[in-house]
Amino acid sequence: MKKGNTVFFKNKPVIESFAAVCGSKEKEGIIGQFADITLDDDMYGESTYEKAECKMLTTAISLCMEKSGKTEKDVDVLFSGDLLNQIISASFAARDYDLPYLGVYSACSTMSESMMLSAMLVNAGYVKRAIAATGSHFASAERQYRYPLELGCTRPPQSQWTVTGAGGCQISAKNEGIKIVSATMGKVCDYGVTDVNNMGAAMAPAVAIITP
Repeated sequence: MKKGNTVFFKNKPVIESFAAVCGSKEKEGIIGQFADITLDDDMYGESTYEKAECKMLTTAISLCMEKSGKTEKDVDVLFSGDLLNQIISASFAARDYDLPYLGVYSACSTMSESMMLSAMLVNAGYVKRAIAATGSHFASAERQYRYPLELGCTRPPQSQWTVTGAGGCQISAKNEGIKIVSATMGKVCDYGVTDVNNMGAAMAPAVAIITP
């Protein structure tokens, strides 16, 4: 059933398992205690930031299956994305799995969109189990959107810090677990924010609760 921008799921798909990997800066705050794996080295043993981002994604996806006692044979589809061109981290991560893959690019809402699309397929009965995952890396995002760290540019105090981490959710049609009751599809709203270092202002409307 659909009401406005919100879809209500009749069969209420459940989050069967979830996993998260976070970087060294993230583990210093309250987020770190909820991650399955926290990194001391944001390179994650890799030679580039992009490879580290890809490795975080594969770790989160594999952990989802491991924590639920499932394997690739039990999963029907993988939804995943990241912040880079051609969602390359997610696409390269998908190479490691024998799974149908649907890439999603929705910037900071990639995870929620992946979960919504997974829930829609499970709710409709097209698949029994789906994994929704996304990841990002501060250093690769800086190269993508602002200045590579190698240039040594000064960051203004109000500049945001893109997360170094990855997360995944395994969504299924089973009856036990955290139920996904509904999902709301957002709209693009341009409030004229032009400061590339103040994305918080641009994203604020997305989290604002507007009551009539």
